[in-house]
Amino acid sequence: MTEPDITPDLIAKHGLKPDEYQRLLQIVGRVPTFTELGIFSAMWNEHCSYKSSKKWLRTLPTTGPQVICGPGENAGVVDIGDGQAVIFKMESHNHPSYIEPYQGAATGVGGILRDVFTMGARPIAAMNALSFGLPSHPRTAHIVKGVVEGVGGYGNAFGVPTVGGEVRFHRSYNGNCLVNAFAAGIANTDKIFYSVASGVGMPVVYLGAKTGRDGVGGATMASAEFDDTIEEKRPTVQVGDPFTEKRLLEACLELMASGAVISIQDMGAAGLTCSAVEMGDKGGLGIRLQLDAVPQRETNMTAYEMMLSESQERMLMVLKPEMEAAARAIFVKWDLDFAIVGETIAEDRFLILHGNEVKADLVLSQLSSSAPEYDRPWVETPPAAPLGDVPAIGAIEGLSVLITAPSYAHKAWVWEQYDSQVGADTLRRPGMSAGVVRVHGSGKALAFTSDVTPRYVKANPFEGGKQAVAEAYRNLCAVGAKPLATTDNLNFGNPEKPEIMGQLVGSLRGIGAACVALDMPIVSGNVSLYNETDGTGILPTPTIGAVGILASLDELIGTQVKDGDVAVLIGATAGHLGQSALLAEAFGIEAGDAPPVDLVAERLHGAFVRANRRLIHACSDLSDGGLALAAFEMAEGAGLGLVLTAGDTPTLFGEDQARYLVACSAGQAGKLLAHAAEVGVPAARVGKFGGSVVRFGADEAPMKALSASYRGAFARAVE
Repeated sequence: MTEPDITPDLIAKHGLKPDEYQRLLQIVGRVPTFTELGIFSAMWNEHCSYKSSKKWLRTLPTTGPQVICGPGENAGVVDIGDGQAVIFKMESHNHPSYIEPYQGAATGVGGILRDVFTMGARPIAAMNALSFGLPSHPRTAHIVKGVVEGVGGYGNAFGVPTVGGEVRFHRSYNGNCLVNAFAAGIANTDKIFYSVASGVGMPVVYLGAKTGRDGVGGATMASAEFDDTIEEKRPTVQVGDPFTEKRLLEACLELMASGAVISIQDMGAAGLTCSAVEMGDKGGLGIRLQLDAVPQRETNMTAYEMMLSESQERMLMVLKPEMEAAARAIFVKWDLDFAIVGETIAEDRFLILHGNEVKADLVLSQLSSSAPEYDRPWVETPPAAPLGDVPAIGAIEGLSVLITAPSYAHKAWVWEQYDSQVGADTLRRPGMSAGVVRVHGSGKALAFTSDVTPRYVKANPFEGGKQAVAEAYRNLCAVGAKPLATTDNLNFGNPEKPEIMGQLVGSLRGIGAACVALDMPIVSGNVSLYNETDGTGILPTPTIGAVGILASLDELIGTQVKDGDVAVLIGATAGHLGQSALLAEAFGIEAGDAPPVDLVAERLHGAFVRANRRLIHACSDLSDGGLALAAFEMAEGAGLGLVLTAGDTPTLFGEDQARYLVACSAGQAGKLLAHAAEVGVPAARVGKFGGSVVRFGADEAPMKALSASYRGAFARAVE
C-alpha cells in the first residue's frame, strides 16, 4: 500500500503545529514516514504528553508517608496497612462519549479498570463523574441515556461495584459532555507491577484481544476541539467487550502470580505506540516491534493502523524468556491472544517492522520524555463583582426548585442501572456522602468520593480548586473515613486561550494548597483539555476523586436518621449566596464570588466529626443547596419530616464551607455540643427530624408531596 505524501494539510490533521513539525524534522533528520508521523502525533498530543499542563502539574503535592507510588505510573498506590495497598486513578473519556455515548462511556470504564489491574490490583470499586448539557438541548437525553447505559453495561458485566459519583447539568456542556471514570483496586504491597522495562533482548509480548481499526487516532481526536465535522470522528471511538476484559483481568493476575512478568502496561490512548514507548523510555531501553506478529481481527491492516489502533482489552508485557511456555499456557486457557511481537534493545531506538519493511525508525526517548512542553501565556481570572441584591423567594419554594432540578433531584434513575453490590463488600451505595467498600477478608473498609463545583472554579479558580478538595475531604469524614489521598481529572477548554490557561493555573494552585493542608496528596490523574465546541468551552471542571480508610468497620458513621433526632450544624454560617445552587436554579443567576475555604477549619471540623462518630446517627456535609438541601435529603431518605428553625434564604441556602449536618438523639446532641465548645468548633442545634411535613421557619409543605417531586424529577428531565 502506497503511503500518502507528508503535506501541510496531513500534518495539521495529525494535530501537529508547524513549529512542532519543525521540531520533529530536527529530531528525525529527514521527512518522516506516514507511520512515524502518526507515532509523533500520538505521543505529542495533549492527551498523552500533557504538554500544556506539565509545568503546573509538577507543583502539586504527590508524596507522603502513605504514598507508595505517585503520578507517572498507570495509577497511584497508597499504603492501607497490613501489607496491602489501594491502587486508584480517575481518567476522562469526554470526546468519545459525546460522539458515541454508549461505547465512549463503556470504554472509559474499561480503560480505567485496566489502569488498576495492570499494576496487580483486583478492582473493588468504580465511580463516575458525569457532566451533561441542559435537558432541553436536543442531544442531552440521548447522551445521558447512552452514557449511563455504557457505564452500567461495562461495569456490571465486568463485575465491579459502582459505588459513587456525581451528575450535573449545565448549558456549557451542551456540545461537550464530560465522562470521568474512577476505579480502585487492592494489591499486596510486595506484589505491585510497574511499566518500567528492564533487560536487553527480553521478549515484548502482546496480550488480550485482537487489534482492529477501531479507535485509530483516538488520542489525537481527544486533544482537539469539536466543530461541524464531529460525525467524521465517529470511527475514532473504541468498541469495548467487558467479558473479554474480565478474562484479561484473571489471566493477568494469574500471570503475575507466576513470576513471569518483568513489566506490564495496558494499551490505552495511542494503543501499541504509547504502551511500547512508555515502557522503553522508563527503562532507558529501545524497542523493536515486528507487526506481522500482532494478532489482527481485520485484514490488510497497515503499520499505521496497528500502531495507532485503540482496540480495547489489550496489554503489552516484557516477559522473562524462560517463562514463555507457562505464560502462553495461561492465556490459551483464558482464550486470549498471546504473541511475542518484539524485544527490548540496548539502542535508544523505536524500530517498527512490517512485511520486511522498516515502517518507523525513531529515537525512542524523543517520543515521550522529550515531547514539547509549553509555558502557555495565562491571565488571572479577575475578581468577581459583588453579588448585589438577591431576589426574594419563599423557603419551601426555594427547596422545591432545587429538588426538582436535574442536578439535585434524586439520582436513582442513574445508579439503579449500576450494580453497586457485586462482590458483596459494598457498605454504602451511591447516593450517599461517599461509597464505602469492605476490604475483603479484613476488618478495614475504604471510602470513595468525587467532587467539584464548576461554578465556583469559574468565578474564582483558586478558591474553587480548594473547595473541590475540601468537599471530597468532608464527604470522606462524613462516613467516618480518614482521608488518605486524591486523584484529579482536570477538564478545561482550550489552553491556548490565556483566560482558560489562567483557570487551569489558578485551580491547580488551589488544589495544591488544599491537598497539603488536608494531607491528601495527588497520586494519579488525567488532564483533558480542548473541551470546546465551535469555540465555546465548558465550565472549568477539575474533578477530585478521593479515597479514605476506616481502620475498623466500627468507625463507620451511620446513615439512618431516627424519628425525634436533633439536627446539629457543625461549622459557622455566614449565609454566602454567591455562585449558589439556589440562585443558579431559581433565577439563572451565576454571579458573585465563590465561598471562601478555610482549610484550618476544614481539617479541625472533619477531625471533630470523626472523633465524635459514636454520638452521631447520620451525617452529611453541606455543599450545593446548603443547610436546606442537606437536611431535606437526610430526612427524605429516612422517610421522616423535618423542622428547621431558620426561615431566611441566606441561612437555609448559603453555601459556606467546612460545615456538616448531623442527626443525633437529644442526649447525644448535648454531649456533642459540649465537646464542640471544648475544642473551639462552632456547633448549634438547628432543628429536628420527625413528623410528616417539612417546615422552614413558618413555611411548610407535606414531605410526601416534596418526596414525590424529588424522586420523579430526573426521569422527567431525561426521558
